[in-house]
Amino acid sequence: MENRHLWYSNMLRPVAGALAIIVAYMFLFMEMMIYEGQSEHANLYDAFYWVISTFTTVGYGDIVFNSPYGKMFSVFVQLTGIPLVFGILFTLVIIPWMEKKIHSNIPSRAHKDLREHTIICGYNRLIETLIEELKENDTPYILIEEDKELVRELLKRNIYTIYGTVYEEVTLKNANIDVARSLIANHSDEMNANIVLTARNISDVNIIAIAEDRSNKKYLKYAGATSVVSPKELFGRFMGRKAADPFVNRLTGATEFFEGINIIELPIYPKSPLIGKSMKSASIRERTGANVVGMWKNGKLTFMIKPDEPIKEDSVLLATGSSEQLSRLKGLTQHSGRDEINEKHR
Repeated sequence: MENRHLWYSNMLRPVAGALAIIVAYMFLFMEMMIYEGQSEHANLYDAFYWVISTFTTVGYGDIVFNSPYGKMFSVFVQLTGIPLVFGILFTLVIIPWMEKKIHSNIPSRAHKDLREHTIICGYNRLIETLIEELKENDTPYILIEEDKELVRELLKRNIYTIYGTVYEEVTLKNANIDVARSLIANHSDEMNANIVLTARNISDVNIIAIAEDRSNKKYLKYAGATSVVSPKELFGRFMGRKAADPFVNRLTGATEFFEGINIIELPIYPKSPLIGKSMKSASIRERTGANVVGMWKNGKLTFMIKPDEPIKEDSVLLATGSSEQLSRLKGLTQHSGRDEINEKHR
């Protein structure tokens, strides 16, 4: 409703300005008709007819000025009418109206009955896997994305998405933030800070921010984030424990990303059966239930993992899932997969 009100407000100014110019030209037309002795045309009907036909350069020729002043007035009306009709009104009214009609099929507001849900600001592979987990746990969610084409694609894949600017108050309100359970800020650190500030200003919702740079964690906390997750920091913790606790069977170091859903980084060990396999052939999700959302390669974390991406001895997997699912995956990353087999036979 607020977006519609804004659109009408933006359209009102050029329309009101055009009407004011038309009215002014109508009165000038009537004065000029009286001046030339054509009083029979000095009325509002003929004045409106002449101004509009001259504006649009139609000029039927049934009402014309004979004096030099009248002809100059006609030329002036034509020259100002062309940019007014084909410039201002067409650009500010007609084109936005057409775009609004074209994009009217893109939702920008959550269903009014959506509540106790998770608001996700920004899409990537990590978030897609989280959404799969939310679906499996029957947890309601809504994704906010600023790219209209991406919104269309996600909707085709049955991912509940709305279009909007993630850090604007109206967008968060359209996502029913007042009755939401939590919000996940998943953009750049600077954008996440804006999202957190806006969300905290209008709601006491639980806010989880994903930090690209661990040094920015405290600033996201200052902005109002309830908790901040840093993939790089998780990786550092794992590397610190690698030598001291390389083959422990229990799941350690996992960070609860959402209720019942953990995120963890798992190094690939020399005896892992995953080494040499592609992400597709490894069938990690089918075998463990966990989702691999990222991978460290050559010291860099990427969320864009191709199906033919090879798993190497120095790879580190960033995965999400329940504690049981991640425990099974940890068994695969460490040795021959006995943990996975034992888990299935419990």
